[in-house]
Amino acid sequence: MQTGIRFHDTVKLPFEERLSVIREQGFTCTHIALSKAGGIPSREEALTPGYAMWMKQQFDTHDIDCAVLGCYLNLAHPDEAELKKIQARYTAHLRFASILGAGVVGTETGSPNKEYRYDPEATVSKETLELFIRNLRPVVEDAERFGVILAIEPVFRHIVSSPARARAVLDAIHSPNLRIIFDPVNLLDPSNIDRRSDVIREAIDLLHEEIAVIHLKDYQIKDGQMSCLACGLGEMDYTDIIRFAKENKPFIHATLENTTPEDAVGARKYIENLENSL
Repeated sequence: MQTGIRFHDTVKLPFEERLSVIREQGFTCTHIALSKAGGIPSREEALTPGYAMWMKQQFDTHDIDCAVLGCYLNLAHPDEAELKKIQARYTAHLRFASILGAGVVGTETGSPNKEYRYDPEATVSKETLELFIRNLRPVVEDAERFGVILAIEPVFRHIVSSPARARAVLDAIHSPNLRIIFDPVNLLDPSNIDRRSDVIREAIDLLHEEIAVIHLKDYQIKDGQMSCLACGLGEMDYTDIIRFAKENKPFIHATLENTTPEDAVGARKYIENLENSL
């Protein structure tokens, strides 16, 4: 695997210096959300070809891949005018990614309210899934036009809450430009943690062909609540996931999440040692 880190989890420095630190810490790729990166433009009007080319030069100079260009917005927003703005922002990111050379444009899958709030009934209803598919379809069509991959990330408390719902989206849209970001911890919740192995196996069985990126983090359950932290510091067992990647996804981008500048290298070594042991 090519192990990377989420850009906004790194030490806060000017853009080029931040890339230097990422490379010095042994990472070969990064996941960057422009609006969270700090110190660089992220407005839609700023996403020009020149800006993308400048950023590509910085990544190339530091020998780092842009694994994921994040655009985490709500494609089930109930206000039609706001939804059009959100879709336009995805289009702008896809255009930018086509010049930047990002591996994928990444997104989660929202909830059918303006607050992007989990609703135990509405978020996971059949009707909401159909709404999401309908709103996602034109964005995927733009991804096809730009020759860019759009990758959705299933999350337990979002519309695409399970491997089965992710499979339904892939089958409905049926595009080679729609792929999956596989974050196994995001598929878990205190309510299903006792079936962790089954949930992960189902994800691999149903989505293995379309998995384009892996996200890596750990978790703890305390007082019935789940919190996320750097790999190696919690309760997650990554053995089956790393074995799957090693055997089936050569050189896949695998980016760490929920690290701090102090524990990032330790998390990288934890994952790489596991990979080397299998």
